[in-house]
Amino acid sequence: MIRTTNDGDVRVVTFDRPGRRNALRPADLDALERAVVDATEPVVYLHGAGSSFCAGADLDAVSALDDPEAFARQGQRVARALETSDSVVVAGVDGAARGGGVELALACDLRVATPDATLGEPGVRFGLFGAWGGTVRLPRIVGEGEALDFSLSGRVVDADEAHRMGLVSRVVDDPRAVAADLAAGAHDALAVVKERVRAREADATQERAEARAFAHLHREHVDDIAASRTE
Repeated sequence: MIRTTNDGDVRVVTFDRPGRRNALRPADLDALERAVVDATEPVVYLHGAGSSFCAGADLDAVSALDDPEAFARQGQRVARALETSDSVVVAGVDGAARGGGVELALACDLRVATPDATLGEPGVRFGLFGAWGGTVRLPRIVGEGEALDFSLSGRVVDADEAHRMGLVSRVVDDPRAVAADLAAGAHDALAVVKERVRAREADATQERAEARAFAHLHREHVDDIAASRTE
């Protein structure tokens, strides 16, 4: 199940099936999508209950699927909701992230791991692969060579190796504190920076839009900018 709470300006979304390593069924994916789409907070923090982040798709549910393509498209839709959310989405990876859990983390804006985190795409070992957008996002984030090695081998990497690859952004003891720190910033600036970095446009077009966005934020926050010079 998906549990949603609020912590100030952070929406906390929890994968809450610890007895199943937070594996996701179709209804869980629907609930996750709603939790993200309905968010009005500037930051969404995604994490798992218990000792795992998320084991990905519940294999009992997968084995019973009548329409696996529809299930794959459902997961892709949820990943796009994370990626395109107006909120900054932070994945707090503590413990095991596997398969679809890794793919959902890839769709987040930041992946912040604890030293106990491990990540892997083991599907190739039993005839599957990441179909929630992982083949698109993984090479974009870590490069084609690392993406092929990680996906084809099905190997599990620890937090330090994931950080070296660029698979996670940071390794810290308390990922939730990173989300809270982001939420302390100017909320409109967070949204604009995410929009511009995420934009899939020609470089020149993106740079023009980036300059316009910078000018807009400068006008909105000129007093804050001046005050920061004395801090």
